[in-house]
Amino acid sequence: MFDKILHYLSEDIAIDLGTANSLVYVKGRGIVISEPSVVAVNQKTGQILAIGEEGKRMVGRTPAYIVATRPLVKGVISDFEVTEQMLRYFIQKVRKRKVFTGFGPRVVIGIPCGVTEVEKKAVQDAARNAGAREVYLIEQPMAAALGAGLEVQEAEGHFIVDIGGGTTEVAVISLGGLVIAKSLRIAGDKLNEDIINYAQEEYKLLIGERTAEDIKIKIGSAFPLKTDAVLKPKIVKQKKFQEGEKSGKEAPREMALRGRNLVTGLPEEIVITEQDTKKAMEKSIRQIVAAIKETIEETPPELLSDIMSKGIYLAGGGSLLKGLDVLISRETKIPTQIIEDPLTAVARGAGLVLEHIDQLREVLIKTEELAPPK
Repeated sequence: MFDKILHYLSEDIAIDLGTANSLVYVKGRGIVISEPSVVAVNQKTGQILAIGEEGKRMVGRTPAYIVATRPLVKGVISDFEVTEQMLRYFIQKVRKRKVFTGFGPRVVIGIPCGVTEVEKKAVQDAARNAGAREVYLIEQPMAAALGAGLEVQEAEGHFIVDIGGGTTEVAVISLGGLVIAKSLRIAGDKLNEDIINYAQEEYKLLIGERTAEDIKIKIGSAFPLKTDAVLKPKIVKQKKFQEGEKSGKEAPREMALRGRNLVTGLPEEIVITEQDTKKAMEKSIRQIVAAIKETIEETPPELLSDIMSKGIYLAGGGSLLKGLDVLISRETKIPTQIIEDPLTAVARGAGLVLEHIDQLREVLIKTEELAPPK
């Protein structure tokens, strides 16, 4: 009875705690917050100046004593206190709508499948210190599969690849658990880094992370250009959520790139092509594909049979990279598709668990040993 009273007095939330972006799902309302995982800190005073979208606008534009940073690196907490402040910001922003806020919410948080017990405890402690009453953890590929509408509790195999900002999660799911799971510290941020390094090595041009991400989104490519003409209709249809693309129009194949010339020290503008981006990201993309192929090799035959008929599902912002689904399909010989609204899959899946906690409790990470003594 007391739990039911708490349910009505608090506002339970699910959080996709991502390296690049964090999304917050509120029970009964859906996703209400989608902001960058960026916090601006005044190093002189230790004061938090801005969080989320406002903090991201400060990146690269602040005095030396103000640092806009990400408190999560490759999916795990690198700065506990700042992460706690960010979680508190999200929780308080949601709870402003509540008339009575005497009880903290129950919180479900999506985390990478490769984290250690200590890292799990760090997430739980940060959420509790930020005001959560109860904290549940769920692996991001499991949450993404739920968000994709897959029947994860059935005795059949599902293959999900979640490509986020800091990690790529590859998993085979059956009967409500991860049969095989791999967490690769190569994802969207690494692809941005590849573009930055390529611009420096090939053009002696220094560019920032935001510029690199813009290039990746607008003209980034994972598949050889010579086959684009044949595969383009499929890619455009699946990539309807990518910025800069309009239905029925050809995506741009080159883009003006502005930065500082490392030789002269002066501003310079060059034109970078889609082929350049493919070459820059090729090594990292091959590593992602290799992890997928290794997972397939380790999959039990019965589950592999299911996967061959159902296909591989891609989630996360990295899945929107042009031609990536086609490349994976060609390399694995298994049909590959991008799920609907891949950017919000983990948040929607964690929210589904929140809405049906009793029926889906088995998909949560068992962390009883991490809970504080009663």
